[in-house]
Amino acid sequence: MSITPLGGTPGTGLDARNGAGARSPLFEPARLGPLRLANRLVMAPMTRNRADATGVPEPIMATYYAQRATAGLIIAEAATPNAVGATYPNIPAIHDDRHVAGWRRVTDAVREAGGQMFLQLQHGGRVGHPETSGIHPVAPSPVALPDTIFTPSGHRESVVPREMTEEDIRATVADFAAAARRAVDAGFAGVEVHSANGYLLHQFLSSATNRRTDGYGGTVDNRIRFTVEVVHAVAEAVGPERVGVRLSPGVTANAMEEDDVDAVYPALVGALRDLGLAYLHLVFADPDAPLFRTLRAAWPGTLIANPALPWPGPLPADGGRAAGERLLAAGADLIALGRSFLANPDLVARLRTGAPLNPIRDAHLMYVGGETGYTDYPALG
Repeated sequence: MSITPLGGTPGTGLDARNGAGARSPLFEPARLGPLRLANRLVMAPMTRNRADATGVPEPIMATYYAQRATAGLIIAEAATPNAVGATYPNIPAIHDDRHVAGWRRVTDAVREAGGQMFLQLQHGGRVGHPETSGIHPVAPSPVALPDTIFTPSGHRESVVPREMTEEDIRATVADFAAAARRAVDAGFAGVEVHSANGYLLHQFLSSATNRRTDGYGGTVDNRIRFTVEVVHAVAEAVGPERVGVRLSPGVTANAMEEDDVDAVYPALVGALRDLGLAYLHLVFADPDAPLFRTLRAAWPGTLIANPALPWPGPLPADGGRAAGERLLAAGADLIALGRSFLANPDLVARLRTGAPLNPIRDAHLMYVGGETGYTDYPALG
């Protein structure tokens, strides 16, 4: 999977000091709406395929997240708001009472360990398969994912999705709102609407995957409409202070193509800026290109930035600490790290002290299940 990072130029943020053991704004407490965060490090959402076949979180997921509760905030992995939105085997869901009960075990464990959690809500759109969900996938337009997709029986050719009707769109907006209410019932402090990385909401934003000629396609205002409607509905359902939004301008995950990011994303952020949301989360942020500064200036609230670290390929030896400090200096408020948290349950302590990081076991990232490469990464001492 190739990824093109979001970029930006430095602004007037916090003064970052590098070096193991040195004071760093990464470890300062912060606020996120009503929440008090112990530090500015956020565990980014990462699909790990450890739910059961129906999307119910397994008990091992409670162990995994509780191990990482020293993060200022955990954003739990993508959970689907309805059955047709499922992407891969054994991903969690949040659309019935069994899902709520499974997630409640997770949030209880994290809370007991002193942590705080949001849940990411994700609909796969064309990134899905009937062998996984039992339902033909839907998308803004009948444009197939040009890659194979993993299913319960292995990698299969993707199918051409069915174009969503306006009734489908209204129902999906309602499903996101209902999923947000269920997430709060399950003990999450809030939810993150996933409009990034090539999934359904991102597919509506791109003219390559959205070829509609109705009110949801064509112009920039029409293409951002679905994301705006979802976010409005979720904010009305649980309160805007419980809602974040994740965006990935220019990121090519899941074969995405975008040729007008400088028009789409300022328009989208402008349409969301006055809702009083908890945060905006920008993926693969790089403080050396213009769009980061544009969006930072346009967004009045908390900005979570996910650094543009090497992908594919090994992480830097510091796990992203220096990149995170650069982003704080450029105006970000919180820093989201993914793979570093995956392999280091005590990442905050390791970054604070300069201790070496565990190597990532790439063969156990997804689709394999079990504790190996999941809950068995060692902590210091």
